[in-house]
Amino acid sequence: MSQPTTSPMRAAGLVLRRDLALAFRRWEQVTHPVIFFLMIATLFPLALNPKPSLLADIAAGVVWVSALLSSMLALETLYRADVDDGTLEQLTLTGQPLALLLLAKTVAHWILSGVPLVLASPIVAIAFGASGTANGVLMASIALGTGVLSLIGSIGAALTLGSRRGSVLLSLLVLPLVMPVLIFGARATDLAMHGDAANGPLWLLGSMLIFALTLTPFASAAALRISLE
Repeated sequence: MSQPTTSPMRAAGLVLRRDLALAFRRWEQVTHPVIFFLMIATLFPLALNPKPSLLADIAAGVVWVSALLSSMLALETLYRADVDDGTLEQLTLTGQPLALLLLAKTVAHWILSGVPLVLASPIVAIAFGASGTANGVLMASIALGTGVLSLIGSIGAALTLGSRRGSVLLSLLVLPLVMPVLIFGARATDLAMHGDAANGPLWLLGSMLIFALTLTPFASAAALRISLE
């Protein structure tokens, strides 16, 4: 194993910048999840009765299921390209903390998949007649929830690298683990849509994000080493 010549934080920053630069050359990785999110969420008001009370009742569930499925679309690509070109094997040999490098890759994934959903969520909220306060809560909850999903998804993506049907297996692994995110995110959105305070569910989402930040990078590193063996 080669000796590191840069600090771990600088190495993580370089990985983050590299992933963002490569992604901006392949815009479909950014646009596909957000287009899917907008299509699914905005089709419901068109297909159902446009009665405001009905839309307010279903808004939280529709928006959050759409966001969850859209985020899942991008999870399989988290490590796949780097495995194909040998980048992940090189990262394991750099002598830098692998957990920190994978955390940088996960942050890049969230910027590319989660942030577009956060920015698109007010458009969806308008379709359901949400107020300005509800828009803010929706954006905050999706930002926290997609962050947790990216972190948990990084473990599943690392474990399924060697599988031919990795996308199906990845969904089976990740979806049960992110059900609390769906529940609390939808609850926060529903409370805001009806004019109630949503501090409780948002705090729970924030706590889940901190917990995921603490543990998932090390679990992802262990899973990646198993997959590369």
